[in-house]
Amino acid sequence: MPIIELIAVLAVFQYLYFGYLVGKQRGISGLKAPAMTGHDGFERMYRVQMNTLELMIAFLPALMLAGQYWPAVVVAPIGAIYLVGRIIFCRAYATDPSTRGLGFMLSLGPIAVLLIMALLGAVLALVN
Repeated sequence: MPIIELIAVLAVFQYLYFGYLVGKQRGISGLKAPAMTGHDGFERMYRVQMNTLELMIAFLPALMLAGQYWPAVVVAPIGAIYLVGRIIFCRAYATDPSTRGLGFMLSLGPIAVLLIMALLGAVLALVN
C-alpha cells in the first residue's frame, strides 16, 4: 500500500501548495487579512483551495478504504487522476472559472469510483 499512501501524502501537499498560492495572491493584491473579498485573483485561488479541501474530505477516506479491498495497482492510478484533476481545476479556475469543468470532473469522478470500490469491497468482505 505504500503507493496509495504516497498518493494520499501528495494530495495533502497539493492542498498545502494551493494554500501557498492563496497567500501569494494576498501579497500580490495587497488585500489585508481578514478580508476575503476585493481582489479577483485572490478570490479565485482561495476558492481553489477551499474546493480542494471540500473534496479531500471524501477523497482521502475513499482512497484508503478502496486500498484495503483492491490492489494498489488499480487504486493508485485512480488517485493519481484526482491529483491531475486538481491541477487542471486550479489552472482553469485561476484563468477563467467557466473552464473549470474538466478539472472538477477529473477530481469528482475518481472520488465516486473509489467510494464505489470501497463500498463494494466492504460488502464483498461481509458476505465472504
